[in-house]
Amino acid sequence: MHYYSTRNKNEKVNFAAAALTGLAPDGGLYVPEEIPGYTPAVLSALASMDFCNTALETIKPYVKGEISDNELSNIITSAFTFTAPLIPVMDRYTSELFHGPTAAFKDFGARFMARAFSYLRRGEDRPLRILVATSGDTGGAVADGFYNVPGILVTVLYPKGRVTPLQEKQIAGLGKNISALAVEGSFDDCQALVKTALKDSELNKRTALSSANSINISRLIPQAVYYSSTAAKAYAGFFDPDGEATPRTNKSAHSNSPASQKPVILCVPSGNFGNLTAGLYAMKMGAPIKQFIAATNINKTVPDYLNSGEYLARISQATISNAMDVGAPSNFERMSAHFSLEEMRRIILGIAVSDEETRETIVRIYEQAGYYLDPHSAVGWKGLDKLRAENKITDETSCILCTAHPAKFSEIVEPLVGAVPVPASLKCAMERTIEAKTIPADATALIEVLSENI
Repeated sequence: MHYYSTRNKNEKVNFAAAALTGLAPDGGLYVPEEIPGYTPAVLSALASMDFCNTALETIKPYVKGEISDNELSNIITSAFTFTAPLIPVMDRYTSELFHGPTAAFKDFGARFMARAFSYLRRGEDRPLRILVATSGDTGGAVADGFYNVPGILVTVLYPKGRVTPLQEKQIAGLGKNISALAVEGSFDDCQALVKTALKDSELNKRTALSSANSINISRLIPQAVYYSSTAAKAYAGFFDPDGEATPRTNKSAHSNSPASQKPVILCVPSGNFGNLTAGLYAMKMGAPIKQFIAATNINKTVPDYLNSGEYLARISQATISNAMDVGAPSNFERMSAHFSLEEMRRIILGIAVSDEETRETIVRIYEQAGYYLDPHSAVGWKGLDKLRAENKITDETSCILCTAHPAKFSEIVEPLVGAVPVPASLKCAMERTIEAKTIPADATALIEVLSENI
């Protein structure tokens, strides 16, 4: 498999080069030259396959010739010590993507990436520095995924005062090979700083750099796994028992399974659009997905594009679903490389949800189902409701991708519905001490800090 830049199809690299450099030299994002399909045998078995086998069949075409099936299986088994349970709640499914160590969907990509990087760099003497910008959950997942991985240093940039206290402890509370920079600006500023540093020729001469945001293809590909697993099970009418981290007051009170034997509509809370792009890959591979809903908060750049046909990036606005506060989503560039506007309009419905609607949804679903939603998952739930009310979605099997555990956003959720059960992974993180350096949203300041540690 070869990968090319979204800005130059003629410059092709292999998986290792695409993953370890993160950003193409011309500033574009790497995409696979083709999206492979599942074999008929895999498709027929997808609903009943265990998660690691689904991961192996999903990822191996993208790394063929560079990571053997046996080594890839070892990476997957080490990375995915948790799954994505498919849970029926009222009239829809939820795909709970928060059963990993940082209780967010980004654990899937970050843990696979860390182990893949370690394998791909075996024998290297010079350490690799990973730069990552975060609006909340990415930083914690990357920090945990790469913690104590030999030969790799991680610097996480996050917008000062715009992440939750728990998120900050996950980002800046580990130490050792993980360092944190609190940037006086927005997530968009953090993302711009990372891109500038990755393209700085002098800095690259002195140290090996890469990225762990969803701009990195090695973080995006493993996320396609839970889309395929989720869609196949929902299509077959299967579901999982509540897990330890399932945020339901009565875990024996399962809802009936929603309608099945129909391709699934997946509602994706969306910010930087890496998650939804991974879903598009799963759909192209053959997973039984009918359509996507891109549910955003008031940072609705992509829904507006789908409506008007004009893409207008903008300054992000702060909301209670802070991990989605992105005004210039990086992965839109990947979406545009694979799909025309008309194709996107056919397979993606865009919808925006306000903070007031998000709060109302958290309260309503708790009162009606005893199920806790975090603010991002609530955006997804309400987005589906709004499209149903507009008759844009009718008879279907629907699933909300629940991207983070509600206990990660207790300062938003608890005033609305009371104390949220806290999973063990988060109890541990709450005990950490924050160690972060504050810098202005200025590339020179970032490069000076990085240069000090070379």
